[in-house]
Amino acid sequence: MSSSDDYGLSPAKPPAAIDPPVIDYRPPMPRNRDRTIALIGAGGICGSHLQAYRDAGLNVVAIVDRTLSKAEAVRDRYFPNAEAIADYRVLLIRDDVEVFDVTPHPADRLPILEDAIVAGKHLLSQKPLVLDLDDGARLVALAEQHRVRLAVNQNGRWAPHFRYIDQAVRSGLIGDVVSIDFSLQWDQTWIAGIEALERIKHLILFDFGIHWFDITTCWMAAQKPTQVWAATTQRVDQKFRPDALASVVIQYPTAQVRMSFNGHVTRGELDSTTIVGTRGTLRSQGPGLNHQPYIEGFLDAGSYRVPLEGCWFKEGFQGSMGELLSAIEDDRLPEHNARENLDSLALCFAAVQSAETGEAVTIGSVRQLPNGEG
Repeated sequence: MSSSDDYGLSPAKPPAAIDPPVIDYRPPMPRNRDRTIALIGAGGICGSHLQAYRDAGLNVVAIVDRTLSKAEAVRDRYFPNAEAIADYRVLLIRDDVEVFDVTPHPADRLPILEDAIVAGKHLLSQKPLVLDLDDGARLVALAEQHRVRLAVNQNGRWAPHFRYIDQAVRSGLIGDVVSIDFSLQWDQTWIAGIEALERIKHLILFDFGIHWFDITTCWMAAQKPTQVWAATTQRVDQKFRPDALASVVIQYPTAQVRMSFNGHVTRGELDSTTIVGTRGTLRSQGPGLNHQPYIEGFLDAGSYRVPLEGCWFKEGFQGSMGELLSAIEDDRLPEHNARENLDSLALCFAAVQSAETGEAVTIGSVRQLPNGEG
């Protein structure tokens, strides 16, 4: 009979250190890095794109912005030999520019994507791809008609910790996935006073959370989600308008995914990911999404810890463009192709609808982002 000090506890599992399996989590790169790229939209995020591309030796030949001085300033900082252009349409008829990296907000981006597809340009679209799944389906069909590759900049897929887990899951290392837990406490108070962000009611679930809905879709590819429940609320001391606290539960036939977000943590930030399979568990955690120093693995043979190199922003952006360029080179669909990304959007839209109504929502029943946000 068990003693009183171990009642209700599982048997002790003495730790056994094992060598970590070989998992290649580096961002993909094409054999030929000379394929020409034009960046459309010299807004705040473009610097992260261009810095990553420059470090990877990619070939950006044009920077486009309606405000020419912005395009010139960005050009001079990152790719001084590139052209600075005020109107992307002058590039549509030029054969010397092959790939567009399109960064404006969704409503402004849609006509650019349509024009570029018809002109035969391969595309990396900023996330989220669209605000309406029917618009997304139309873009996918148009891209297939014109034989161009349309990818979505879900750069989180190539963040080192996410990519490691992704490749491990694909290899069957932990068996069938039965649960995923994301727990994030981070400081997003920098958005206070930025109207373009503060007016997004569901900023956490939509603008930020889309990365977690997307990676969930990748890791749970073997199952289709049935329904999602989400809720959001504000802290009493919030510095910005959108709800800073959010919770999500996604139901699958034989699995569950749980997300916990607190975007208003100014002390003690922590970002943790745990994925449990039928044959093992993987865990990553660190002070933020851009700093996840190692992966812990727990398998039947024992446990291991493997240090990670790189970060979300640099390797993430390199991977997103590198995978598109590799897919063009190999004449295949990129991993982050637009058709599959619509599944991530359907999950995100359903979660936002659930947060609006307080009820569980069937995946696929919500075709547009509620409230016209974004």
